[in-house]
Amino acid sequence: KPTGMTSHDVVNILRKKLKQKKIGHTGTLDPDASGVLIILLGKACKALQFLQDTDKVYKSSIQLGYNTDTDDIYGNKISEKEINLDFDFEKVLSSFTGKQRQKVPMTSAKKINGKKLMEYQREGITDLDVYTDVEIYSIKRISKEDLSFIVHCSSGCYVRSICRDFGLKTDNLSCMKSLERIQVGRFTIDMAQNLEDVSLDSIQLYPLEMVLSHIEKIEYQPVKD
Repeated sequence: KPTGMTSHDVVNILRKKLKQKKIGHTGTLDPDASGVLIILLGKACKALQFLQDTDKVYKSSIQLGYNTDTDDIYGNKISEKEINLDFDFEKVLSSFTGKQRQKVPMTSAKKINGKKLMEYQREGITDLDVYTDVEIYSIKRISKEDLSFIVHCSSGCYVRSICRDFGLKTDNLSCMKSLERIQVGRFTIDMAQNLEDVSLDSIQLYPLEMVLSHIEKIEYQPVKD
């Protein structure tokens, strides 16, 4: 998925390109983010219920100096603060590793009492503290200069929350500067096709067995008449 469009936009474009009525995706990617978006076609859409707990890998970077109402640089600034660079980038990153209760950003589709958090935010309600259980398997530095990193995490983990909480751990205000999803389950960015290149003649399809390879396969004897 390129930046500047929603996951739903991608589905609509592919529905027309591939002349496919039944089509869906396995997990929303923010409009300002790019990267791997798994698309299901036809009968494969029935597999969606088995793909909610797929691990993901992201590349991201942190902006210091201010925080926003969306926890990324595209939101409205809330406060500004002088930047403190007296910290060990790798050490702070490693402190995020493991199972934890993560505070969900208000700009989120997570539902509370049947309503998305982002809908509460649009109504001016911004003081809801909602937490979710996540696990960060690994998080490593890419570059200290631009505070970029790569993180392997469980489904439901918010990278923007990591960027926000980085500021809390380093006496800073911070938010997410960039986000690219480079892997979803067994599917990597190297296996993906650019949206503009996809057509009926060029589309690369993967078998459903591969999508469900994380589920234990049970062998059985054919039923005799």
